[in-house]
Order: sequence, then C-alpha cells, then structure tokens
Amino acid sequence: MKFTVLNGSPKGMTSVTMQYVRYLMREFPGHEFIIRDISHGIKKIERDRGTFDSIMNDVKSSDCVIWATPVYFMLVPSQYKRFIELIWERNAIRHFKGRHSAVLITSIHFFDNTALTYLNAISDDLGMKYAGSFSADMYDLMKKNQRKKLSIYFDGVVRQIEGGTAFSRAFAPVRKGSFRYRPGRPKAAISTGNKKITVVTDCTDRRSGLGGMIDAFCGCFRGGVEVINLYDIDISGGCLGCCSCGPDNECIYGDSDGYINFYNSKIKTSDAIVFAGGIKDRYLSWKFKQYFDRSFFNTHAPSIGDKQVAFLISGPLSSVPNLRQILEGYIEMQHANLVDFVSDETDNSGELDSMIRSLAERLAMN
Repeated sequence: MKFTVLNGSPKGMTSVTMQYVRYLMREFPGHEFIIRDISHGIKKIERDRGTFDSIMNDVKSSDCVIWATPVYFMLVPSQYKRFIELIWERNAIRHFKGRHSAVLITSIHFFDNTALTYLNAISDDLGMKYAGSFSADMYDLMKKNQRKKLSIYFDGVVRQIEGGTAFSRAFAPVRKGSFRYRPGRPKAAISTGNKKITVVTDCTDRRSGLGGMIDAFCGCFRGGVEVINLYDIDISGGCLGCCSCGPDNECIYGDSDGYINFYNSKIKTSDAIVFAGGIKDRYLSWKFKQYFDRSFFNTHAPSIGDKQVAFLISGPLSSVPNLRQILEGYIEMQHANLVDFVSDETDNSGELDSMIRSLAERLAMN
C-alpha cells in the first residue's frame, strides 16, 4: 500500500512530526511511504508549478494521504495552510477525491481538537475517505505505551483501507451566499477620545464586501482609526517553530523583516484591535495564519492583555464553528476582552450597518 505523507512541519525532515512518521515506516515495512516537505518547501511549491504537480502525482497514485503536521496556534502552520489553499486555487481537488486520508499531529496537547477538526473537514471538502487521526505529545515517542497506541492506530488505518470500510462525511460543505454588502450613509461620528483603534486586515479589494465592512466601521469614527494591511508589512516568512524566541522573546528573523517592529509598535500600543478578514476554506487566509503564528515570538505570555478585540468576518461564520472556537480561544489565551463578531452572512445591508455601528460604539465605550 502506498502512503503519501504531506509534511506540515517548517523544520522539514528533522522535525518531531517526521520522527513519528519514521517510526511508522520502521514498524510497517511492507508499505511504501513517500514524504513530501510541504511547509519547508512552500515557496518553491508556490513558485514552481512543476513541483506542485509532482506532489499531486504522488497524491493521486497513493492509497492514502497522511496529513502529518505540528499544531501552531490551534491549527496547522501558515505554510501548510497556504498549500491547502493552493489545492483549490489550482483546481487540484480531483487528485484527492476518492483517496483515503489520515491525520497525524504533534503538539503539547493545546487545542489539538481544532486542528484535527480542520483537517477532517478539509478531507471531507476534498471528497476523501477520512480514516481517523492520532494526536501525539511531542515526547510520546519516548514512551513505550504511547508508541504502542500509535502502532494500533496506524494498523487500524491499514485495516480500514484494506477492508473497504465505508466512510461517512462528518462536515457539511460550507455554504456560500451571493450577498454583496453595500454600506449605507454613516450616522454621527463617534469620538474615539484618546483611544487608539487599529484594524488589521488582509483585504486586497476595498470594493469587496470585506472592504465595505472596513470602510463602514472606520466611517463610524471621527478619526483615530488606523487600517493596516498585512500584505503591506515586510514579512519574510512564517514561524519556523525553532523556539529561539524562548529565552528573551527575540525572533530568529531578527531585523530581516518588519513583523516584530509592526507588532511591537502597532499592536501592543493599540487600545482596541479589529481583525478584518474573509473565510478561506475553513479558516481565514494563510496570511492571517502567518500573523498569528509569528506572534509566538512572545511565547505563551499574553501580549495584548486587557485590550478590546473584535472581528469583522466576510463569509458564512455560523457554518464554520471551529473557526469561531479558534478565535475565541486566541482571545482567552491573550487575556483580552472579546467585544463581538460581525459577519456579512446576513442578506440585509441595513442590518449589517447597524451591527457594525453597534460594534463601533461598544469599542469606543469600553
């Protein structure tokens, strides 16, 4: 049986995740394992269509695809997220459809459930036969009983595939509406007082529904709102998981890109932060995931504690409860105050105007 392992660790073959895969390769020598470094090689995969197509050839010729990845900020790393987006952007869904899928994640058991839910749902969206998941602690491979559990899990995957087990879909397709928000006339401007309100977005089209939401929100105030686009920040790459930031919060990227300065000078100095993004597959975009991943240079210490935080989401937020759980978990972890979520899944521009206005008033008041 042929297994194609899509390695989500930015560390490549030296990662903890790949040590678990190598253990399976040793314990199940009768099967073929093809490992493709996804996160580590994402820039080449984006740039070189031949490399992407080569990975797709391995996928379509395999009996099972193994999504093998560490958990970064309650999900997969941003580099892996980008690869998943490329599958849709390059119309490569057909290569996955009908294949079996399995998930192997490594973490410190912090929000593993949201990462597993995401990969299960992605497998469903790709038309794959989801054969289950295994969530390993980073040091489980050193424990005999945990190694046994891993072997039992993988043996079960093999037996299901060989036995022709029928698999049910766990997640319904994400519904997509055709509503286009058109902001109404702004009411009397709200004073921000001495508060600094910052909108962080990845919006590349201010004429879009998300662009309209941002404009409507900013139009509620009498100045004092800064909109920062993540694409305008010089970010060299995603988090590498190297943990060099551990001793003194110094990122390995150093001064080679603009993320650290942006975060320290804009995010940490804001009184209120609004994240404005559109749903992409079952999360926000890979660019937003990069933002959250790179903020780990603060390690697990809350860096926006006591700030007011809100979300403007373009897309069917109620159809992706896992996304809301991740974002709520992020706010709780940061010890910040979640003001509200506002999405454009309503079919009424006037109603959305009112929700955005209410959000602005509460941000200014709190």
